[in-house]
Amino acid sequence: MKKKATIYDIAKELKITAATVSRALNNNPKISEKTRKLVLETATKLNYKQNRLALALKSGKSKNVGVVVPFINKNFFASVIRGIEDELYPKGFHVIISQTHEDKDREKKIIQNLINAQVDGILLSTSFTNSNKEELRKELKKSIPFIFFDRVLKYENISTITINDYKGGFDATEHLIKQGCKRIAHFSVNQDIILYKNRFNGYKDALKKHGLPFKNEYVIYLKSDMEAGKEAAKKLMKLPVPPDAIFSSTDNGILGAVKYLQSKSIKIPEDFCVIGFSNEPFTQFLEPAISSVDQSPVEMGKMAAQVFLEQIENDQTIMVQKDVILPTTLIVRKSSSKLK
Repeated sequence: MKKKATIYDIAKELKITAATVSRALNNNPKISEKTRKLVLETATKLNYKQNRLALALKSGKSKNVGVVVPFINKNFFASVIRGIEDELYPKGFHVIISQTHEDKDREKKIIQNLINAQVDGILLSTSFTNSNKEELRKELKKSIPFIFFDRVLKYENISTITINDYKGGFDATEHLIKQGCKRIAHFSVNQDIILYKNRFNGYKDALKKHGLPFKNEYVIYLKSDMEAGKEAAKKLMKLPVPPDAIFSSTDNGILGAVKYLQSKSIKIPEDFCVIGFSNEPFTQFLEPAISSVDQSPVEMGKMAAQVFLEQIENDQTIMVQKDVILPTTLIVRKSSSKLK
């Protein structure tokens, strides 16, 4: 096996000291541009690679950032990661992406491994099952920035990036009311996750504002998938007085509902209106195209990265909490456009 080149090999080649080589490689202002250029050219010729771990130990910065999400293959989280990378890569940071699969024990282990790998910070969207805040409290005391995004837990001095889920739920429900819908059902998910609770509260308050009754039988808790949406719609349509619209906290849930309604020859939007949440790409390509609340995931990722950069670039030993709430946008399509 070919021996790796070291700074001593470069020094020997150029007949200068190893200390001078080290300073040149690390852009020390005391080294002339001529010497620095010569060292870099020789390093390339000898195929010298800097030891990133050694540099991290010396500088206290690894230039690595951990990003932890429930699932990588969901469009929302993939878009958030894109926003994070767009902000961090130009600053010289490398992103280490991990997924928890909604497993709180796996989440805890991932965080411990990232800390042991000396990442400069962790950007985290917590797992569904992690409703106990004490699970993470010990890890959050480590001296690196933690930034929560989307699915957040509230801790002192820990920053969060969310959207206005309450207003998203309110606007979607109010839109249905203005289309003439009187009996609006709601698909919700785990209420231990703050964002779903906020969407639910927005739904309830919109009904109250317009004098419509809230009915428990019109609220169904489900997993965020198409089959669950189908079963939920089937259950609703068997009620003595079925709803005439559904606002769903997830697009996948409303997709299942649409499939069921269409199988029963219920016309959308003439007989029944639907709105989802997340503005997944598939919503615009269905027939009818599905109205949905856009979460601006790329912007969320960029904002999470910017908050992290503020903390690390200012070398803050005491983290300053920043809670950023991004606006939502209701994207109205055919599925809820009952009025011409």
